Amino acid sequence: MTYEHAIAALADPSRRTIVEVLRNGPLPVVQIASGLPISRPAVSQHLKVLSDAGLLEVKVMGNRRIYQLAPTGIDHLRAYLDSLWDDALAALKREAEAIAQQQKGNE
Repeated sequence: MTYEHAIAALADPSRRTIVEVLRNGPLPVVQIASGLPISRPAVSQHLKVLSDAGLLEVKVMGNRRIYQLAPTGIDHLRAYLDSLWDDALAALKREAEAIAQQQKGNE
């Protein structure tokens, strides 16, 4: 999946909450749902969207589904955000250098 899918999946506040909950480690649906103000079927749907976006991995253990963050999906999103940050820092550097050059010329 690409970072676009991850961003779209994380647009929903309930999904962001699920990702925050799973930062502490893998959990079954029942435990994820217990901390959210939405129904278990709604949580399951959100988990599917996050999984389809590549942000979660699921392991089936008997009749339980255990969800955890998917490092690869998070890496795609992080690479995109890092590129934005790099661009912002480069623009800031150019602006600072231009101001310094201008001030140097005014002396």
